[in-house]
Amino acid sequence: MDFALTDDQRAIQDAARQFAEAELAPYSAEWDETKHFPVDVMKHAAQMGFCGIYTGEEHGGMALGRVEAALIFEELSRGDVSTAAFISIHNMATWMIDKFGSDDLRVRYVPRLTTMELIASYCLTEPGSGSDAAAMRTAAVRDGDHWVLNGSKAFISGAGTSDVYVVMARTGEAGPKGISAFVVDKDAPGLSFGAQEKKMGWNSQPTAMVAFDECRIPAANLLGKAGEGFRYAMMGLDGGRLNIAACSLGGARLALEAALAYVASRKQFGKALAEFQNTQFKLADMATQLEAARLMVLRGAWAIDTNHPEKTKWCAMAKRLATDACFEIADEALQLHGGYGYLKDYPLERIVRDLRVHRILEGTNEIMRVITAREMLRQ
Repeated sequence: MDFALTDDQRAIQDAARQFAEAELAPYSAEWDETKHFPVDVMKHAAQMGFCGIYTGEEHGGMALGRVEAALIFEELSRGDVSTAAFISIHNMATWMIDKFGSDDLRVRYVPRLTTMELIASYCLTEPGSGSDAAAMRTAAVRDGDHWVLNGSKAFISGAGTSDVYVVMARTGEAGPKGISAFVVDKDAPGLSFGAQEKKMGWNSQPTAMVAFDECRIPAANLLGKAGEGFRYAMMGLDGGRLNIAACSLGGARLALEAALAYVASRKQFGKALAEFQNTQFKLADMATQLEAARLMVLRGAWAIDTNHPEKTKWCAMAKRLATDACFEIADEALQLHGGYGYLKDYPLERIVRDLRVHRILEGTNEIMRVITAREMLRQ
C-alpha cells in the first residue's frame, strides 16, 4: 500500500493548482455575483488538457486515470467550485461519446470537445424522475434514417449554451433495459430550452430545462447499442460522482485554509481564537474529515482505474462521505468566522452555497446509501 503520488501525478496536480490560482480564484466571486459563464477561461483549461482528462489520446484526450482526474478537480475547485464542477460534467459527456460512440461520432465530436470548441452537457434527470432515473418518460422512436425524441430533461448544466447534449431516452420496454443514449446537437430541429433557473449556488454555470418536441436527429447519433443507454449512463456516473466529490474536496480545503488564517488573527477575550481549545478541536475534526474524504475519493478512483468489481459501491460511498463531510467543513469554517462568514466579502458563504448541491446531484446521498446497501446485501 503506497500513499505517495508519482512524479507525474505531482506535476499534474501542480499544473492544475497553478491554473486555478491564476485563472479561477481571482474571478470566482465576480462570476458568482454576475452569473457569468466563463467559457473563455474553460477553453484555456482545455489547452491544459483538462477537458479530456480520461478521454483517449486518439482524438485529443489525455488518457489519464481517475486518480489523476480527482487530483485535478480538487485543485480546480479550490479556485472555483462551480466552474470546476461544470468542467467535470463536460468531461463525463465527452468520455461517454469517446467510449461508446461509433468511429464516425468520435471523429465528428471528440476532437472538438477535448479542445472545448464544442461544449457538452449530460441529460438524464427529468421533472418527474430524479432519483428514479430508470422511470424516465423522454422517448425516442426510429423513423427511417432518424430518431425522433419527445420529452424533457430538468436541471441541465450548460443548457442553452452547450453545443452538444448526451441524452438518455426510452426506446423500448419499461425499466433500465429500454433506455438508449444519443448525441443531440444544439441546432437539432425540435430542441428548445427553458428559462434559466434561479439557484442557490453554482452561479457561474447556466442551468435550465431541455425540451424535445418531435426533435429529429440522425440515426447515426445513437451511442453504442439501443437499450444499453442506462448502463452507459451509470458507468459515466461512477466517475461523475468521484469528480463531484473531488470538487467538494477543493471547496472544503479552501474553507479550512480561510478558517485557519482567520482564527490565527481574530482576537476575542484577549487572545486569538486559535488559542481556545474548542477552536483547536474543531479545526482538528475538520482536517480529519477532509483527509478521510480524500482517501475515500482516491480509493474509488483506483477502483475504476483497476476495474474492481466493487467500483460502483466504492464510488457511491466516496461520493456520500466526501460531499457530506466537505459541506460540514465549509459550514463549520463559516461558523468560525462568526458574522463575517455570512458576508460576501469572505468566500465562506459562496463555498457553502456551491457545495450544498453536491449532496443532491449525480445521485442524491440517500441514493448513494441505497446503492451501497444493495451491493453489500448481494455478497
